Amino acid sequence: MAATPAPPTAPPKPTWAPKSAEPPFPWLRPTIRIRLTLLYGGMFMIAGILLLSIIYLLAAQALHAGSTPFKIVDGQNIVVSSGSCQLPERGTPGAFNDAISACMAAQRQHALDNLLSRSLLALVGLSVIAFAFGYAMAGRVLSPLGRITRTARRVAGTDLSRRIELDGPDDELKELSDTFDEMLDRLERAFTAQQRFVANASHELRTPLAINRTLLEVHLSDPGAPVELQQLGKTLLATNERSEQLVEGLLLLARSDNEIIDRKPVDLAEVASRAIDQARAEADAKGVEVRGERGLAVVQGNGVLLERIALNLVQNAVRYNIPEGGWVEVVTELRDGHATLLVTNTGPVVPAYEIDNIFEPFRRLRTERTGSDKGVGLGLSIARSVARAHGGRIIAEPREGGGLVMRVTLPV
Repeated sequence: MAATPAPPTAPPKPTWAPKSAEPPFPWLRPTIRIRLTLLYGGMFMIAGILLLSIIYLLAAQALHAGSTPFKIVDGQNIVVSSGSCQLPERGTPGAFNDAISACMAAQRQHALDNLLSRSLLALVGLSVIAFAFGYAMAGRVLSPLGRITRTARRVAGTDLSRRIELDGPDDELKELSDTFDEMLDRLERAFTAQQRFVANASHELRTPLAINRTLLEVHLSDPGAPVELQQLGKTLLATNERSEQLVEGLLLLARSDNEIIDRKPVDLAEVASRAIDQARAEADAKGVEVRGERGLAVVQGNGVLLERIALNLVQNAVRYNIPEGGWVEVVTELRDGHATLLVTNTGPVVPAYEIDNIFEPFRRLRTERTGSDKGVGLGLSIARSVARAHGGRIIAEPREGGGLVMRVTLPV
């Protein structure tokens, strides 16, 4: 009696830890704090400019031109000296009056210019103080939002049990914090229920299928079994195998939807070579040539999940190929700071509008259910989920002449 094979090792539980893309100039990012600072400082500058204009106009009106406080009416041999005005040494009263008026106008303009320059300097200094004060006050007002953001990042990365628990007055920020904590409670319960379901499904679905496969193999090994029974057993064994593939695919798809935290160096060239070795027998049986140069491309990730990407892409390229003279080209390389896995194959012509559909679960070209012996319809869905979990992406393009070009790009 054949021993029940051990279930395949489940990949490590992935979690999600989004990475915020750093802009080239972080201090130029239009944050709420910067906008509030500009708002407070701008309002102060506008008020200061208006106040300065009013003071200037009032001072100009008070020192209106032509307001000489005295006039020389009559006199002979008048001698007037001044340290700030240029007056004639001797002359008629009219000449002295004109000189005095011009001197008063010059003194008035000098006083207004002095008032304006000093006021502008005071306005600039107070504006700097106002912007600094506004920046500090905006930071103090928005500090609860910063606390909420930091907690959200820690929760998204590792631990759903963290809470904000914001103290302070019962204002809008406190209400936002409490609402966020309630949402985290619901998310924690949902993720816990999902993990429990995946664990139970792994046991409840894999065990009966493994038992069925063992029983079928035992009956098929009986040389005295009728031909009809052997044919039925082979059919049931194939059906059981497809069910096992479907279960493994669904479980892997559920586990690979989030980002991987526990990462190790993985060479995409090695991963692709192992995938090719596993698909070599099927490729030889179909007469499909597997070729391509695989250069060193080390990424940080989970080797089991990355190997599943390569295996799914290579198997699809082999299975959906032309009957004769088909080939599959597998290339790995480093380009522009990213590691790339490129799988190109000959095959039927793929319309561009069908590209998005092939990544949906249980969907293939021109069919939506698993009515084929080429798989269960989850390969590309799993590949896309695993690529996203590693912070990368997968792109499919129709190849000129038929077939597909599948490009997986991962950060190094």
